[in-house]
Amino acid sequence: MMAKDEHKETRGGRGRGGRRGGWQVSDLPAADDAADWFRGRLPDAWFGDIEVSVDREEIVVVGTLPDTADGAEAEGRISRFRAETREERIEIALEAQDRYQRKVSWGVRLGDASALFTHVAAPVMTRLRQPERQVLDTLVDAGVARSRSDALAWSVRLVGEHADEWLGQLRDAMAEVDKLRGEGPGL
Repeated sequence: MMAKDEHKETRGGRGRGGRRGGWQVSDLPAADDAADWFRGRLPDAWFGDIEVSVDREEIVVVGTLPDTADGAEAEGRISRFRAETREERIEIALEAQDRYQRKVSWGVRLGDASALFTHVAAPVMTRLRQPERQVLDTLVDAGVARSRSDALAWSVRLVGEHADEWLGQLRDAMAEVDKLRGEGPGL
């Protein structure tokens, strides 16, 4: 018997707390405050600015080093930063992974140089009809991609680059719907 304030989760719908994603991610804690948490947790001397992005599998923290350098010098400073901060970054990542139940990946920018130290490449299952498979096969046959998987990743990046403004508006609208849903009456 379920308690009065509990509800049954359904496949494909909204899970606990009204978050999107269905049964696969229903138990993930919210990570809305991840950027603020990292700003408070990271040593002040590390970065002039940080950018934190979150999805269901990963939190990516990309910091801008306060130095100025370009070319090989920037790459060397990034490499030095990576080596000198490894132990502390691991400690911070473990704390964040415990708090948010997502892997933490790190990256750094300095001048025109940037490096992503680690990141998650999550598999995504999809079913494609022949016309979509033919698009992927054309990209493979033309040498744009090594495999259908690479061709699909390339296509997603291309859409992301060219539809960035629209995707941002869509995310904002979804956030507003989530906010309104949270303010609504409970059942």
